[in-house]
Amino acid sequence: MTVQEKQKVFSYCDKLIAAFEEVIEHPQKSKSKCYYTGVDLGTSCIVISVLDEQKKPVAGAYQYADVVKDGMIVDYLGAIRIVSELKQELEQQLQTELTYCAAALPPGTQSLDHGVIRHVVEAAGFEITALLDEPTAANEVLNIQNGAIVDIGGGTTGITILKDGHVLEVLDEPTGGTHFSLVVAGAYQLPFEEADVFKRNKANHIELLPILKPVIEKVSTIVIDSIRQHDVDEIYLVGGTCCLTGIEEIIEAKTGISTYKPENPMFVTPLGIALSCKQQTLV
Repeated sequence: MTVQEKQKVFSYCDKLIAAFEEVIEHPQKSKSKCYYTGVDLGTSCIVISVLDEQKKPVAGAYQYADVVKDGMIVDYLGAIRIVSELKQELEQQLQTELTYCAAALPPGTQSLDHGVIRHVVEAAGFEITALLDEPTAANEVLNIQNGAIVDIGGGTTGITILKDGHVLEVLDEPTGGTHFSLVVAGAYQLPFEEADVFKRNKANHIELLPILKPVIEKVSTIVIDSIRQHDVDEIYLVGGTCCLTGIEEIIEAKTGISTYKPENPMFVTPLGIALSCKQQTLV
């Protein structure tokens, strides 16, 4: 993929994320007749994104938390509290009630956890209108026709394989940002929470990359095994863990497949969830 082709693929994605980052800091109370909301219950971070009637970001909020482990909710009440607080914060900013939302969960956990996700979101005051897997939600923003979308979350790595815009297979395997943080904690003799913060600091990424290379290569092996039966020429990275500078280069070297990521992969899935909201919150 040439530089021009890469810019074209990520043009919509990068503009949408840049707009979302802006409204997180400076919410825009608009004259929109309706809102589309997405709730992303991530392993390390819970994000709520709000779009207007033109599907443009108007507000957003997030909070780092440990209420989810390996894609499964382990602190039910804590999850409800955080989602409720973020919802109230956004409603105050927009001066309206947010009623409907979409949500997502790691692929392969639908039969195990979709009910819990639904209960958390509804207990926080939302009516859920769509529940989909995270990599598929991410493609609402990426609009990839062919290749593999690899969503490296806090606890797991989700993989969606696409052909001509159709999903061929969706998989999810353990290993994600939590494992990266554990390696950092061991290498620097830090408590896990401090290691997690240290890992997220972009200024530390060059120093951390050689330390984290074995874990990145493990993720790469998961990807290789997942796509073995398919003809995949390109890999697209999303998820907060992919913010690590240079991660795409290691994955590409290990898999032998061209690997790309948007400028900020952290908010791709939350925005895709909002775009998947099936019913509008009318003002």
